[in-house]
Amino acid sequence: MGLWLGIAGRIGGILALVALIALLVEKLIVFVGFLAFAVKAIIVLAFILVFCVVGYLVFKTWRDSRRSSGS
Repeated sequence: MGLWLGIAGRIGGILALVALIALLVEKLIVFVGFLAFAVKAIIVLAFILVFCVVGYLVFKTWRDSRRSSGS
């Protein structure tokens, strides 16, 4: 009886270790996906910021040129 419990304990331990490794790999895949999404979001926000700054500079230049040509 003790032999069977020892064998079952070892097999259970190995199965638990395999399950933990599989769970770790799954969580790593999810984490890498989240990081990829975060990097994409940062890139999109950076482009939006660049477009806003360029638009502001164009508007400021247009406004200044109208002000100087009218005077």
